[in-house]
Formats: sequence, C-alpha cells, structure tokens
Amino acid sequence: MNMEVSNGNARYSLRYKVLGQLEESILNGEYQPGDYLVETKLSRQFGVSRTPIREAIRQLEREGLVKIVTNKGAMVLGVTDEDIEDIYNIRMEIEKLAVRWAIQKITPDEIEKLKEQVELAEFYINKKHCTRLQDLDTEFHRIIYDACKSRPLKHMLSDFHRYVQRARKTSLQTPGRAKEALKEHKEILETIIEENVDKAEALICKHIRNAKENLLKNHILLKTEEKDSIENSNNYNES
Repeated sequence: MNMEVSNGNARYSLRYKVLGQLEESILNGEYQPGDYLVETKLSRQFGVSRTPIREAIRQLEREGLVKIVTNKGAMVLGVTDEDIEDIYNIRMEIEKLAVRWAIQKITPDEIEKLKEQVELAEFYINKKHCTRLQDLDTEFHRIIYDACKSRPLKHMLSDFHRYVQRARKTSLQTPGRAKEALKEHKEILETIIEENVDKAEALICKHIRNAKENLLKNHILLKTEEKDSIENSNNYNES
C-alpha cells in the first residue's frame, strides 16, 4: 500500500474519531454552552497532535455546535431551544414523506418488527422500567426509516434524533408522556397496516408535534436545573 495514502487514511480516521467523541460530549451535556474547547488540553486528553483536534473543531463549527471566538478559541453553543423547534418542524415534514414511502415499500418482516417494538414498550411501561424507552422509541422510527428504502432520508432523520438525544431522554421520563407516545405509535402502526397514507401522515405529524412540545418544556426545565446547580456550586465555593 502507498504509505502516503495509508497515512492519509489514518489521519482521516483519527479526525473523525476525535470529532465523534467531541460531538457526543457536547450533545450529552458533558460540555455546556459557554464552555471552551482548548486545543492543547484536548490534544493531551486524546493523545494526539493538535491537527486532528483543530480539524474536528472546524467541523463542529460547520455543524453549528461551537463558535470560534477570536483570541479565545471554540465556544460551545450546543443545541438551543430554537434548534430543537427547527429540528422538529423539519422532521415533521420529512416524517410525513417517510411514513408515505414506508406504506408503499414496507415488508411483512418490518411490520412484525414494529409490532415487537410496540409490545416491548408496553411491557416496560407497565413494569415502570423507563430506561429502555428512548431506545425503543428510536428503534420504532428507525424501522419506518428502513422501510422507506431511502438512505439519504434515513441518514437525515437519524441525525435529527442524535442531536436531541439528551432532551429526548428527559422528555420520555415526564409523567404520562411514555404512555401517550405508546398510544401514538400504536395508531401509526395501525394506519401503516391499513395502508391509509393520509391518516398515517396526520398521525405522524401529531406524534412529532406532541414530542416537540413536551421536549421543549423539559429542555427549559433541564437548563434551569443546571443553572441552579452551577449557581449553588458557586455559592458553596464562595462561602
């Protein structure tokens, strides 16, 4: 193998490994809005040169997760309430297309998988075991995306899920939301089986709208709790 090509592939792989870990740390709240990503510190943390760190930060800037501040570095922006609202409004339109294509192309095996996700969600809700619900919710939608037989659509919607993963986890733990989401999934599944495109589109919009409203409410609560925690910590340190 050409050594230059090999080194190029290794650098590409390293950059995306660093990018993936930084992206995940921002999305799961390890890095808070207003924090700075310091190249020298990250270089030591990852055990790499500053080049893949710098390249990863540039990509994060293109994704809107950080902002480069002159003479200070990369400030974390994270996912704002406005981002969440935009993501869910866009997702609402794309999921209408997804469920329409799914009805046209879904296989009997995929329908059985959807039924299985609904049954598992109901089981865990009845057991009051909510830790699995986000994964089951994601899997339900992933099966619909797979049924579309469209890689670009699946990739786009999967990214949307990932960008709001932290807020979604809190949202599904809201009293009553898990049961509502299960009911909505059951209704969507019924319309897919019935091949009722118009009703399926209406129900998927209702489901996404309800999820957005609940998620935004909980995202604001989550940020308030974090702010109070930081302020309490600062007050403790000052005393």
